Amino acid sequence: MPQSLVKNYIHIVFSTKYRQPFIHPPVEEELYAYLGGECKRLECHPIKIGGYIDHVHVLCMLSQKIALMKLVEQIKSHSSKWMKTKADELINFYWQDGYGAFSVNTTDVITVIAYIANQKTHHSVISFQNEYRAILKRYQVAYDERYVWD
Repeated sequence: MPQSLVKNYIHIVFSTKYRQPFIHPPVEEELYAYLGGECKRLECHPIKIGGYIDHVHVLCMLSQKIALMKLVEQIKSHSSKWMKTKADELINFYWQDGYGAFSVNTTDVITVIAYIANQKTHHSVISFQNEYRAILKRYQVAYDERYVWD
């Protein structure tokens, strides 16, 4: 086969350091757009980006030209530096060290888009920690609670 054909939907989740509630309007929508721009720059087509006051969800197509770890490192590093320039109270903005990344079946993309779009309503009844635990359970990811949070 002379072509390399790739279609990898990736759902990435990461929080602010210590889950600090830094993501509020007006910077909230700007942050999501900035993350989308970083994904585009890295040739990882953004599909839906959203979140809540202490975390973000990124659904994108992972380019065959970049490793997942590099994509996450780049979007977190660049957006953290960018956030610090947006307001004096964001000077201490940091993302947590880790992240979650989960492959999404083509048939589930619409569901994940709706899930990301519904974050504000969703988090009126569930914390980020409980949401993340549920995602880990759904994807059958083994983890040690002592090392998930920072």
